[in-house]
Amino acid sequence: MVSAIDTINRHYQAIIEKNIEGICSKYYPSEDTYVILEGPRLATKGFEKIKKGWKDFCDSNLKLESIDWIEGPFAEEKETMAWVAGIIQLNVSVKEKKFQNTFRMTFVLLTEDGNWKIKHEHASLVHPDPYGMGDWLKDTA
Repeated sequence: MVSAIDTINRHYQAIIEKNIEGICSKYYPSEDTYVILEGPRLATKGFEKIKKGWKDFCDSNLKLESIDWIEGPFAEEKETMAWVAGIIQLNVSVKEKKFQNTFRMTFVLLTEDGNWKIKHEHASLVHPDPYGMGDWLKDTA
C-alpha cells in the first residue's frame, strides 16, 4: 500500500494537473467525508458535494502552480487509519495575477480496498494577528 504521505502528495499533484478523477479518487466515498476549506464556504460535507467542488475548481481560472511542504509532512499510520499534517505553501495564479499563500493542513485517512482515502481534510490560512495582540508566547531567553 502507498503510504499516507505519498497519497497526499499524489493528491496534490492531481490538483496541480487539474485531474478531476485523480483528485476525487483520493477521497473516502462517504456522505460523512468532511472537508474544512480555506475559503468563504468554510466546509463541505459529503463525497458528492466535495466532488462537485473539485469539478468547479478544475473548470475555474484558479491554478495552483505548486504545492510545497514547508514544514512536515508529519504522519502516523495504524492498520486502518492515518493522519498527515504540516504546513504548505501554494503558488497560485488567477488569470495574470500570481501570489503565494501559506496553509496549515491536516488529513485523516481511512483504508479502502488497500488504499488510503481522505476522510477528513482541514485547511487553515495563516492569519498574521488573529487576536490583535501578536503572539502570546513569551520569550524565554
